[in-house]
Amino acid sequence: MNILIGLLAGVAASMGFGGGFVLIIYMTAFDGVDQVTAQGVNLLFFLPVAMVSLVIHQKNRLIEWRTLLYLVPAGILGILAGTWIVSHVNVGMLQKLFASLLIFVGVKEIFHKNSEKGLTNPKESNIMKSLKCDDREKSS
Repeated sequence: MNILIGLLAGVAASMGFGGGFVLIIYMTAFDGVDQVTAQGVNLLFFLPVAMVSLVIHQKNRLIEWRTLLYLVPAGILGILAGTWIVSHVNVGMLQKLFASLLIFVGVKEIFHKNSEKGLTNPKESNIMKSLKCDDREKSS
């Protein structure tokens, strides 16, 4: 069962569907893992998924490397701040914050319209665009 949940979370995460949420909910609600440990496991689980996504996005020329020069240092600072905060917040409060985040993201996903700006086919999502092979590579 754990392998199946891990597989489903990996597929969901690679498609941008919040596989980390699935993994954390499963570990805390059904596997008896405390919130801090589940979040740590989720971060470790995220690394290989992120690497595969990076390769696919680079292949499709969807990465703006200049933007990463700003995002990576900010992300590292966010990791450090988040780690410090988690170590100073009790588990009950952390669970309430996580539940609030899940509700917020769920409501936003239900009521948020996708921006059609920049899409070649307005009905095609960014996820589907990134999964397709890049036509520029075929023509060269």
